[in-house]
Amino acid sequence: MSRLHDPFRRGQLAIAALFLSLGFQYATWAARIPAVKADLDLSAAEVGVLLMAAGVGAAVSFPAVAWLMRRMGSRRLALLSQLGLALLLLALAAAPNYPVALLVMCVDGVLVGCLNVAMNAQGAALEARHERNTMARLHAVFSAGSLLAALLASGMTAATGSVMAHFGVAVVLLAALGVTARTGLLDEDAPADRPDPAGAEAAAEPPADAPAAAEPEPARRRWTVPSRLTLWMCCAMVFGTVAEGAMNDWSALYLKDVAEASAELAPLGIAVVSGMMVVARLFADGWRSRWGDGRVVLLGSAVAGTGLAVALVSGGVAPALAGFACMGLGIAAVTPCVYAAAARQGSDALTLVAAMGTTGLLAGPPLIGFIAGASNLAWDWQLLAACRGVDTEALANPHVSLESLVA
Repeated sequence: MSRLHDPFRRGQLAIAALFLSLGFQYATWAARIPAVKADLDLSAAEVGVLLMAAGVGAAVSFPAVAWLMRRMGSRRLALLSQLGLALLLLALAAAPNYPVALLVMCVDGVLVGCLNVAMNAQGAALEARHERNTMARLHAVFSAGSLLAALLASGMTAATGSVMAHFGVAVVLLAALGVTARTGLLDEDAPADRPDPAGAEAAAEPPADAPAAAEPEPARRRWTVPSRLTLWMCCAMVFGTVAEGAMNDWSALYLKDVAEASAELAPLGIAVVSGMMVVARLFADGWRSRWGDGRVVLLGSAVAGTGLAVALVSGGVAPALAGFACMGLGIAAVTPCVYAAAARQGSDALTLVAAMGTTGLLAGPPLIGFIAGASNLAWDWQLLAACRGVDTEALANPHVSLESLVA
């Protein structure tokens, strides 16, 4: 059977288009923040609030995303939110003033939350249907989307200073990705591993006097209080994504201001982290099959936190780059594994965990900037190393056994 006719490969390609879209859209507007700052005449503090608006939108989106997932399903929600994110690029480019830009970024955070939940639900459903691991490779495509957006931003900035022209080209590419995704997305989400035992018994043993032709009344799905396992996964996710977002946004500044790297070496921080994450995620599905999700997550968090802590203590450019490499290697497989585990607990658990992940990714970097303004960047990076330590502690907690993360 050719790859084009293989249902798994076709679904994988469609879902990968969603992951590529999200990484591409996120990095596209992030790369032009300096131009937006200049066009709207913003201060550094106003830029920080603008970035925080996306995180706020993601944080408050949880109830709406949970309702939309139950109402629409992951397929429709993914396609609509992907289209909305593409159009928001044009809205940001056309924003006439700061309040409108804040509104656009807040809506962007909401739609990022929607797409993040929906595409991870699709990935988890693909794994469950075909009993094959693919989440890590899908997240590698997200990182590749960010890299592609950075290259396009560099080329468009050299060709024209127009943000609208740049974002127009980006929208065309996102539209093509949307068409690709539409052809192969799954119609059903992955079922939760833990159905209600009472409900199962009722279904298996109907009352003796019940009419044979009576049809059971469909149960109304309601949001329930998160389990302890779900809350621990939220903890692991938010600390992990805060560290990931901060590595992308602040590594160059750390190398320049703290490690005293040259202007030519400073951008290598982002390249090292992103490169290690892409490579590790390409191989991480094999690690998951061999060692299990739980051990991959636990060891990855330990490698990331320990490597960065040693680099901070050692000081200098070379140790910092080595620490960044450990960070990229360690965190690469954490989010795919936790997303897959959350999906197995049901759509509400996945929605909450994904909302925490999106909030950490979008709100973490601005918070790092605010802390740096009050203290210094070296303290921020010690906090990042501590984040990985908290991640390891959360996943080593007896309520989050390794078995709970293993498919």
